[in-house]
Amino acid sequence: MIEISSIKKQFGGNEVLKGISAVFEPGKTSLIIGTSGSGKTVTLKCMVGLYEVDEGAILYNGRNFSTMTQAERKEIRKEIGMLFQGGALFDSMNVEQNVMFPLNMFSNMSRQEKQKRVDFCLDRVNLTGKNKLYPSEISGGMKKRVGIARAIVMNPKYLFCDEPNSGLDPKTSLVIDQLIAEITAEFNITTIVNTHDMNSVMEIGDHIVFLWKGLKYWEGTKDEVLTSNNQELDDFIFASEFLKKLKTTTFK
Repeated sequence: MIEISSIKKQFGGNEVLKGISAVFEPGKTSLIIGTSGSGKTVTLKCMVGLYEVDEGAILYNGRNFSTMTQAERKEIRKEIGMLFQGGALFDSMNVEQNVMFPLNMFSNMSRQEKQKRVDFCLDRVNLTGKNKLYPSEISGGMKKRVGIARAIVMNPKYLFCDEPNSGLDPKTSLVIDQLIAEITAEFNITTIVNTHDMNSVMEIGDHIVFLWKGLKYWEGTKDEVLTSNNQELDDFIFASEFLKKLKTTTFK
C-alpha cells in the first residue's frame, strides 16, 4: 500500500500540488488522471523521489519515504518497478539484456537464476523466444511489453506506469492495459498509472484519482465515473460532443 498525505509542491512560487491525499491499495490498478498542468506528473515524480515534497508525507506500507536517507530510499526503490512513457529501452542491448539490467544492478542472483527470471517475465508478457531481438527490430507495442517485463523482473511490490499507451494504436493499448491489470492482480502489486487515456479509465480503473488545478477533485471507480456529478470531471471525461450525447442517452 502507498499513502500520500497532504503533499504540497511548488516551483518558483507556483503551487502545483495543493495538499493531495490518497491511498493506493495492492492488487488494484489505480489511475491518476487530469488535464495537462493538473499536477498528475508532479505527483508521480514526488512519489518516486524525483521531486521532494515541500510538505506532507509519502508512505510505503507505513514507511515514510519523505524523511528517509538516500540509503534507506535505495532499499525502497528495489521494491519499485517503473514503466516509462517511451519505453526507455537501451538501444544497444537486446531484449534479454534490457530485462536483465535491474537484476545486474540490484540482485545477487547467479547467472542461471537471472536467466530463469528473465525468461519467466518475457513469457508472462507473451514475448517468449524474443530474447535476442533489439529494440529497433520490434514494434512499439512489443517495446512496451519489454518495458513491463523489465519493470516486474525484480518482483516489485509497487509499479508505476507513466502514460503506458502513449503512441500506441487502440488495439495495442487495450493489450497493454489488460496486461498491466492482470499482472497487478496476479502478483498483488500496488500499481499506479498516470494517464489521460479514457479507454484505460473505463477498462482498468479499479481506483481513479482526478486532479484539477493541483487539487484532488474527485475519487472513485470506473463504474462511478460515468455517473459523477463533478462538473470538472465530466468536462474532462466527456470532452467530445459524441461522448456527451452518449452519457445523456445512457444515464438520463
